[in-house]
Amino acid sequence: MAKKKFYVVWKGVKPGIYNSWDDCKAQVSGFENALYKSFSTLEEAEKAFSGNPWKSLQPQQRKKPASGTASKPVEKFFPESIAVDAACSGNPGLMEYRGVFVADRTEIFHMGPMAEGTNNIGEFLAIVHALALLKQKGSTIPIYSDSVNAIKWVKNKKCNTKLEQTTANRPIFDLIERAEAWLRSNSYPNPILKWETKLWGEIPADFGRK
Repeated sequence: MAKKKFYVVWKGVKPGIYNSWDDCKAQVSGFENALYKSFSTLEEAEKAFSGNPWKSLQPQQRKKPASGTASKPVEKFFPESIAVDAACSGNPGLMEYRGVFVADRTEIFHMGPMAEGTNNIGEFLAIVHALALLKQKGSTIPIYSDSVNAIKWVKNKKCNTKLEQTTANRPIFDLIERAEAWLRSNSYPNPILKWETKLWGEIPADFGRK
């Protein structure tokens, strides 16, 4: 006999917890960008329904096998998310960054170009810009970046750049100071995820200047 499951619908015709797949399917079938997931116990379902859906829906990488081979990246991304990217003509050079809504590639914000920046700084500022914007809107959707360094910097609340400040790039360092201050004084529920370029192609916010 199959184990009983409980189905959480965060976004559907009628959000709630359902005791059967048929009941859940009736709420999500044909509903654009529906959010739902099954759970083994009612307690897990209730906890997930009352919390941030993206924490429950976030794809998990497979654990590293005993043989020591690398873990396999997740195979899908969330369309209802923001992707960020930066472009820099030189290192340092003219830097700009932007964020787009992944589902339809709509540009949400665009900053720059600014003199004497780096790509990693742009990625860092873009992630924090997206976090602040989503917090203002009360949105918990994920943010994608293809920069491992920038993601780490955001989590550490520090832009760990080796770039030296000059008169020309002072505006960039002003933004860095504001971004770090925001991270120190704010919390956020949004997952910051690595965009898997090899699986999914170029990140939707890519400037296309490679």
